[in-house]
Amino acid sequence: MEEERLWKFGFTKPEWLKSIWVRNAGVYGAGALFSLAFYVMLDSAVWSRSARNGSDIHVKFVDWLPLIFSSLGMLIINSVEKQRLSADSFSYSGSGVAWKARVVLFLGFAALAGGMAGGVTVFVLNSVLLWVSQNMEDEYSYNLSL
Repeated sequence: MEEERLWKFGFTKPEWLKSIWVRNAGVYGAGALFSLAFYVMLDSAVWSRSARNGSDIHVKFVDWLPLIFSSLGMLIINSVEKQRLSADSFSYSGSGVAWKARVVLFLGFAALAGGMAGGVTVFVLNSVLLWVSQNMEDEYSYNLSL
């Protein structure tokens, strides 16, 4: 086995994955999904506060936290220049720019992961709360069965 390999099984990219068109489609697709999720969250929050909604349920601050963390993570990640990640070996040598950029990039990815995990957690907790509240039996309920 070669000494330079990290994994036991090698992975070679197919030719269609090496295309710049596929990379750009992935980048723009991810941006489109993020903007769609941002719009759906904003639209549902505005709709929940409107009088025409007819419901007492409103989007609370806890429901906004995953959106805030995801947006903050995307802002942090997109503000780091790619050249700064390898700056210690090229033009910015000696000043420690690369490790600072890597720490900032890690914090951005951590905020993204926290936003996603928070969104899943809020969804699961709300679903469990809904299921428990609908399946609770109080002493004044009647069960009619044939």
